[in-house]
Amino acid sequence: MAQIPGEFREVLPHLELDDLLDELQARLRATRGARDRTQGLLGALLSIGWELDLDLVLRSIVEAAATLVDAEYAALGVVGSDGMSLSAFHTVGISDRQIAVIGPLPEGRGILGELIRHPEPLRLRELSRHPASCGFPAGHPAMDTFVGVPIRVRDQVFGNLYLTEKRGGGQFDEEDEALLSTLAVAAGVAIDNARLYEESRLRERWMKANAEISHSLMSGSERTEALELIAAHARDISCSALAAVALPVKGSRSLRVEIAVGLDAEAHHGLALPLERTLTGLAFSRAAPVSSDDVTQDERISPEPPRFEGLGPAVAVPIGTGAADVRGVVLLARETGGPVFSDRETSMLRGFAAQAAIAMELTERRRDAEQIALLQDRDRIARDLHDLAIQRLFATGMTLQSAGQFITHPEASERVRRAVDDLDETIKIIRSAIFGLRVRDRDTIGSGLRAEVVKVAGQATSELGFTPGVRMEGLLDTDVPVQIADHVVAVLVEALSNVARHAHAGRADVVLTTDGREVRLKVSDDGRGISPDGRRSGLRNMAERAEQLGGLLELGTSRSGGALVCWHVPLPAGEMEAPEKQGT
Repeated sequence: MAQIPGEFREVLPHLELDDLLDELQARLRATRGARDRTQGLLGALLSIGWELDLDLVLRSIVEAAATLVDAEYAALGVVGSDGMSLSAFHTVGISDRQIAVIGPLPEGRGILGELIRHPEPLRLRELSRHPASCGFPAGHPAMDTFVGVPIRVRDQVFGNLYLTEKRGGGQFDEEDEALLSTLAVAAGVAIDNARLYEESRLRERWMKANAEISHSLMSGSERTEALELIAAHARDISCSALAAVALPVKGSRSLRVEIAVGLDAEAHHGLALPLERTLTGLAFSRAAPVSSDDVTQDERISPEPPRFEGLGPAVAVPIGTGAADVRGVVLLARETGGPVFSDRETSMLRGFAAQAAIAMELTERRRDAEQIALLQDRDRIARDLHDLAIQRLFATGMTLQSAGQFITHPEASERVRRAVDDLDETIKIIRSAIFGLRVRDRDTIGSGLRAEVVKVAGQATSELGFTPGVRMEGLLDTDVPVQIADHVVAVLVEALSNVARHAHAGRADVVLTTDGREVRLKVSDDGRGISPDGRRSGLRNMAERAEQLGGLLELGTSRSGGALVCWHVPLPAGEMEAPEKQGT
């Protein structure tokens, strides 16, 4: 015969049979309920640990939490980088239509902010009675009962779980709080795994982008193509709306935007950016990343010229491996309301830029080696022509000239004389060819003001849509000091950039001359002229450069009705050489 447990034997005399059966059923229901909730917790743990995509993981956590404690509404708020507000908000129980009526997602005030400020479990019978409660916006569902728990990832608070309105009109109890706390621990592990997986995939994409850039450079692509790849990959991988690459302008404290892709890219392309009051300039001068939560409201950034409409979070990262090796800056900006660039994203972007700089450096070193080999070969050819061919031709000419003295026949004597003249002309041609080889060597190296002007005009061709005319006269490479030559190049870059962005011209001409006393640069076009209401920051920079050197900037109208910019400065006093005219 079955034995009655001791605990029941003690109360048995005081209970009727029906009371005993009710007590047994209640305990069975409690045991069954505990078993069901344990199974629900295990199921929730399995469901959130299955996904690797972070957004899906967060969604599954909210759904599992709502199911686990039988809540009508649930949400997961991700704490922002400032640690005081919410950067993302995932909900369950509220329809998209209700969200549209309510308006912007919560930022972390009221009860939500209470859990951010004090990351400990919080359980309330009535939300409205808590001192931190600030009410609900219009269209928000009514909510009374509440329970919230923090989610930690490696001892750092990642976000909070918020649950309201227990189904059936009941209250959230200690068991609900314990279950949610357990779920939050598992959620932290799942979030960490998803973030690690996302980070590994992101690193893989950066590595592939670097490999493509290196392959492009090593296969002989031009630098512009490499910069386009850097901008395109950086914009795509970082999910940015705009990417721009700026390079320093030689001899000036400014950068020029060489490549811009994405939202309103034309407003950025070709801009001359000073090192101060621009995000790009700050990153270049500091040789370190500089970020902004909102480029349109950042006091460090000049609003002129307007170029950030529709953009918000931004980061500028130097292209280089150290403070002394910054080759340029890549700027990335997301649309207004987009997430700010995290430290992890910035670190990956900086590594990408550093690898791109190394690839550019290796390519330049390889091209330098090839150029040296080419120069050495040209020098050998020139030396052989001079030492062998010219000497032999000269000796042959001398022999013919001596022999001609013994020829008495007039026609034969005339033929010998013409042969000697032909040999002399041939010697001149060969010497001219030798000189041409050496001139091309100097141009290839890129030294001298003439070579820099030609280079700048060539680089402006893609932006202008046509090749500008260039004419140069005077001893520009010898009479113009390096310091003034650097200013000339910077002014020319700014002037051609203004033509490309504002003139709507079909022709532009550059005239650079010197008479040994001053250097004069004229840039004219056949466009619509200088607008009196337009922005003049570029013209102001050119005028300031002229004033620093004791010169002047003059503006006028060209013969074709477009703009005429004349920039001239005096040269330091020195010995005057014999005048020589050179032109291109």
